[in-house]
Amino acid sequence: MKGMVASAMGATFVGALLGKGRAAGISRVVLVRDPRVLRKDGSIDVEVLGGMLDDAVVALLGAKDPRDAWARLISPGDVVGIKSNVWHYLPTPKELEELIKERIVQVGVNPQEVSVDDRGVRLNPVFQKATALVNVRPLRTHFWSGIGGCIKNYIMFVPNPSQYHEDGCAHLGAIWNQPMVKGKTRINILCALTPQFYGRGPHFFDKRYLWPYCGLFVSQDPVAVDALGAKLLAAKRWDHFGEDKPLDTTPHHIDLAQRIYGLGVSDPKKIELIRLGSDEGSLI
Repeated sequence: MKGMVASAMGATFVGALLGKGRAAGISRVVLVRDPRVLRKDGSIDVEVLGGMLDDAVVALLGAKDPRDAWARLISPGDVVGIKSNVWHYLPTPKELEELIKERIVQVGVNPQEVSVDDRGVRLNPVFQKATALVNVRPLRTHFWSGIGGCIKNYIMFVPNPSQYHEDGCAHLGAIWNQPMVKGKTRINILCALTPQFYGRGPHFFDKRYLWPYCGLFVSQDPVAVDALGAKLLAAKRWDHFGEDKPLDTTPHHIDLAQRIYGLGVSDPKKIELIRLGSDEGSLI
């Protein structure tokens, strides 16, 4: 990516970029942004998006190229479920779903052993026998959980999603211990091309509260990626309203996913953030 700007939070940045691993207790998140990804009519430039995805995965893993990076995540013998999100107002972009599937097939996975699904995952034959999961969804505010992020994206793996709405979806982290999910997630991609930064009430959607952030957050840690996503939405509310207008729910499920379920880290001091591409208006 031309004009790449790289920076990081935490003392392990140099070693991470050299592929020397991470310090104990530190989670790595890549934020890649490119304003060219959205055309003037709002459509997605697939070539630019593909470059963003490739750059992010390479930087995340310290790989030599995109194929090497995906080969570290997925093996040819894997059965892969791509857990997407179909909320009709702001779904996971089809372009991003297809790019992920292409990258998985390129490392040798049988196309018949790769499936993209959301609400039908429990009945999907590929997901039922999946050995690997890719978690991808858009970033937005959410009535029950505060934000819709990668942790919450797995709520369709349980037969009773509404039972996890109690106390601001406090126990979403428990879903990650379900047999269909536990230990299978290879990468989390929080799509921040046009996030929704404010909302009130169930199923709220208003185009006034979308903005062209033109970014992707990519990490192997769902807690870290959601913690940064929540931070971004809060920063945008300050930027837009001049104050942090409260949401219906505080996204405390993110911190609980760390403290109770040990899914990752939510402490910004323990998140190594690698920035790629445009830094203008990054807000975090």
